[in-house]
Amino acid sequence: MRAIWKGAIAFGLVNVPVKVYAATENHDVSLHQVHEKDGGRIRYQRRCEICGEVVEYKDIAKAYDDGEQTVVLSDEELASLPVEKSREIDVVEFVPSEQVDPILFDKTYYLEPDSKSTKSYVLLRRTLEDTDRTAIVQFSLRQKSRLGALRVRGDVLTLQTLLWEDEVREATFPSLDEKVRISAKELEMSSTLVESFSSDFNPAEFTDDYQEQLKTLIEAKLEKGEALDTEETFGTETEEDGGKVLDLMEALRRSVEKNRDKKSSGSGSKPSGSGTRSSTRTQKDDAKPAEKKPARKAPAKTRKGA
Repeated sequence: MRAIWKGAIAFGLVNVPVKVYAATENHDVSLHQVHEKDGGRIRYQRRCEICGEVVEYKDIAKAYDDGEQTVVLSDEELASLPVEKSREIDVVEFVPSEQVDPILFDKTYYLEPDSKSTKSYVLLRRTLEDTDRTAIVQFSLRQKSRLGALRVRGDVLTLQTLLWEDEVREATFPSLDEKVRISAKELEMSSTLVESFSSDFNPAEFTDDYQEQLKTLIEAKLEKGEALDTEETFGTETEEDGGKVLDLMEALRRSVEKNRDKKSSGSGSKPSGSGTRSSTRTQKDDAKPAEKKPARKAPAKTRKGA
């Protein structure tokens, strides 16, 4: 990994020099746009609307336009801002970890010690662990003032950028104002269903089904060209619901029975890419008593996803 930024965590008079690394990466299959007729790449040009010339990236500057005037700002001028010149990750406060709403989490970075002695780094990490606290910090990165959460992951300090409060939308849905009566039996049955799905979360058990199927499609298309038969490649699967609409209690009951049957037959492992299940899907799947569907034809080539 290559460090994207260097600075220091500062809390009180304690200074912890660190290097910052991106903690995540994208493994999606990269697709680009082409002309369907001949496969030619579609490319975009940066063209000036005044002179009509194609502008090189190095000659492009940022600007603010208020509708009447345009103010052009060079990279040097933007870099001269005091907050942009700062190389400190300033600890503002230490808060109980459960008080940080996960909806605020944005991008995650790893912090590596950047000094001969790692004592201050380890001391901060141990303190966060022992007190079960998260450090709320402010810093500047890539021409933006940022709010962040300093947390511990294993032996490493992580820095998670946080959204500002006004960047999170309010959830105001009139439909949620409607009064709904939930019976004790429905709540009990729902809890039973949750218990039947209960497990310890292990991200390695899940794969990106879409990306795996996309790779299979690309490999099959390379092999067979326009003669590709997608039904032969992926098989077909039909859902039979008989057009029935089940009431909530019946859907819950059948779901519990179906999941118990799965576990008792030894097929209760998590299906890849099925971390969430909607109630709509459950009712649809269970509109008829559980029947074994024909085995789905395996893809031409299976590879474990990233």
